[in-house]
Amino acid sequence: WETFLRSLIGRGLHGVELVISDAHEGLKKAVSKVMLGASWQRCYVHFMRNMEGHLARAERPALKALLKRIFDQESHEQAREQLRSAVDLLEARHPKVATLLGDAEDEVLAYTHFPKAHWRQIRSTNPLERLNREIGRRTDVVGIFPNDASLMRLVGMVLIEQDDEWRVGRRYFSQGSMALLKAREPEFIDATPPEVALTQEAA
Repeated sequence: WETFLRSLIGRGLHGVELVISDAHEGLKKAVSKVMLGASWQRCYVHFMRNMEGHLARAERPALKALLKRIFDQESHEQAREQLRSAVDLLEARHPKVATLLGDAEDEVLAYTHFPKAHWRQIRSTNPLERLNREIGRRTDVVGIFPNDASLMRLVGMVLIEQDDEWRVGRRYFSQGSMALLKAREPEFIDATPPEVALTQEAA
C-alpha cells in the first residue's frame, strides 16, 4: 500500500485532506506514513456490516437502525452524542459491540469535520465501489483480452469517461461546496485527527 500511495504522489496527487477506506491495517499504516496531515475516515458502510457480524441475525435490524441514527445527524456534536447514547444502550446486552463502537468514534465521524455538503460522498467508499463494479461489468463483456495493453486501454477509457462526467456533467463536488472547504478556518482543519482516506483527486 505504501508503494501504491507513493506512486499516486509521484503522478501528481497533492493536497489530500481525507482518506476513506475500510479498516485494513496495512492501508491505514501506509496512509499515516505517506499522506501526512490527512485525516482518515473509516467507511461507515463497512463498519456497520462489521458490527452486525457480532450479533445474531434476528438482532441485526435493530442494531442497523441504531447505528443509522448516528450517521443521520446534522452536526458533529449531534452525531457524537448519538454515538455515545448508542454505546450506553448496547452496554448491558452487547458489551463487545458497545466497546467497538466507542473505540471507533473518531474514525467513523471524521467526515463530520468537513462541510456538510460533502458528507454523503466522503463517509463511505461507495462511489469508488460503484466505479469498480462498472469496470468489472465492462471487462466481463469482453471476457478474454488478447494482452495487457488491450485491458489497460478499456479500463483507461472507463476512467476517462468517469472523469469527464465529474468535470462537466454530474460534478462529484459542486464549486459552491468546494468554496466552503477552502473557507474553513485553519484551526478547524488542524482539529481533525491526523490519520487517513481516498480522494477523487487521483482521478
